[in-house]
Amino acid sequence: MGLLVESLGLEQFRNFRDREVSFSPTTTILVGRNAVGKTNTVEALQMLTAGASFRHPTPSQLILAGCDRAHIAARLSGDGRVVDVACDITPQRRQFSRNGKHCQAADMPASLMSVLFCPDDLSLVKRGASLRRTELDSFGCQAAVGYSKLLSAYTRTVEQRNRLLKDDRPDLSLLSAWDSSAAVGGATLLQARMRLFGRLREKVLDIYGNIAGGEALTCSYQSTVCDDPLSLTRDELAERFLARLEETRPEDLRCQQTTVGPHRDDVVFSIDGRDARNFGSQGQQRSIVLALKMAEVLVSEDVTGARPLLLLDDVMSELDETRRQSVIEFAQSGIQTVVTTTNLGYFSDELLSRSKVVEFGE
Repeated sequence: MGLLVESLGLEQFRNFRDREVSFSPTTTILVGRNAVGKTNTVEALQMLTAGASFRHPTPSQLILAGCDRAHIAARLSGDGRVVDVACDITPQRRQFSRNGKHCQAADMPASLMSVLFCPDDLSLVKRGASLRRTELDSFGCQAAVGYSKLLSAYTRTVEQRNRLLKDDRPDLSLLSAWDSSAAVGGATLLQARMRLFGRLREKVLDIYGNIAGGEALTCSYQSTVCDDPLSLTRDELAERFLARLEETRPEDLRCQQTTVGPHRDDVVFSIDGRDARNFGSQGQQRSIVLALKMAEVLVSEDVTGARPLLLLDDVMSELDETRRQSVIEFAQSGIQTVVTTTNLGYFSDELLSRSKVVEFGE
């Protein structure tokens, strides 16, 4: 079964002076007008499970105006265990803890993972490749031990290489050294990302077929390094990546940035052989995103043996009745879910009777 969120305390966080929220082990619906703190509550839950916020705020932005610090804390319980997770926030930093002991943000998913679905995600298919990479990497940082370190190390290497490429007269011997570092780190990251993508892909295709009435979806990972990264060993992939960096060096020098590598890859969704980004209807694009989020929940369970916390922030108003019902049925399959909404009319009386409704006012 795993851990569930029992309660959440918010002190001087965002718009809250002091607020305590308790949660149902099944579905909790946070209802109220816009700008009363529903999304802020979801953000706090995400920080205490994923170790990061989808809003990417600075620490000072998390603190109530006029205050010098904030504190958020959640009690998790289940399987005969109680785990207290917290985050102390000052204008300069965030400090996480588990059962009173300091830990890193990357350690938070070890207690309980979470999957967030918000309105911005609905544009995941039709917008740029960076959003799809970020989606994969954000999930990887929760689902795979060490993934965040691989990503951070590779990102730093690319930043250093790009800085050198911007010099008027780059030191080519130093550039070769950064090439080698990028090749090794990039190969390791790429293989980890590809393994994760493979697990998600299988479930996305099945779920989409169910949502879309059997319509066939294909999903492929497009690498700028080679066609099939998983067919190579890590060393072979690093050699291939190094060769690509040497091949594209004139272009990199001209553009003053690294033009190949995992940071330039993409995930492509196609329906009937046509790229859903350019040719899919809005309904098809939204069904793909919905299937991806559901797949993340299922893969989380496969990885950890426990179901994650599902956070649905104001998405009901953005979905049509068919897709809204798909979300509700999925959430009712034994997943602890927190939903925010401005309108309880999106939910049936039967669902409301089995859910905890928490009202948010001025």
